[in-house]
Amino acid sequence: MIFISDTISLDDDEVEMSAIRSQGAGGQNVNKVSSAIHLRFDINTSSLSDFHKQRLLESKDSRITKDGVLIIKAQQFRTQEKNKLDAFQRLQQFIIDATHINKARRPTKPSKNARRKRVEQKKQRSQTKALRGKVDF
Repeated sequence: MIFISDTISLDDDEVEMSAIRSQGAGGQNVNKVSSAIHLRFDINTSSLSDFHKQRLLESKDSRITKDGVLIIKAQQFRTQEKNKLDAFQRLQQFIIDATHINKARRPTKPSKNARRKRVEQKKQRSQTKALRGKVDF
């Protein structure tokens, strides 16, 4: 069982993981050991609610295929266990970020006192700059 939040959890069989060889420099360790993790999560067949599925599919992330499969490749660490943990954390964070709803902003206006202070500061700054001019005798 993979716990995303207090109310959201996924079964282990919903996430498909395979170990692959990492890319990039690293010598023998990279060339011989399959330490990178390729995580595949099918959004459409998951046990998430329809609202969560819709929010995930609507996100403009390049890791989501046309079929609705989220692919995460974790190869930051040297060991397979750390890469597995990293992949799960990235999946968890992706689901949390995609399903988070921001509170609507209520537009406000500056107070009368704030507007008055702003105008006074502008006048004072203007006066300071005016005094920098040439002095006539």
